[in-house]
Amino acid sequence: MAKNKNRGGKTAKSNLPEKICVTCQRPFSWRKKWARDWEQVKYCSKRCAGEARS
Repeated sequence: MAKNKNRGGKTAKSNLPEKICVTCQRPFSWRKKWARDWEQVKYCSKRCAGEARS
């Protein structure tokens, strides 16, 4: 059985999915707190989400 090369069996940051923020156009990576609704995430931060509403 092959073992993960990184500590703790976690996924390397370079292997995480990325999206482009709708507001600032910068790339942002998947975060554990977005695991349930990653498909609906559009903004990289609360600040960008707030600016989009304005």
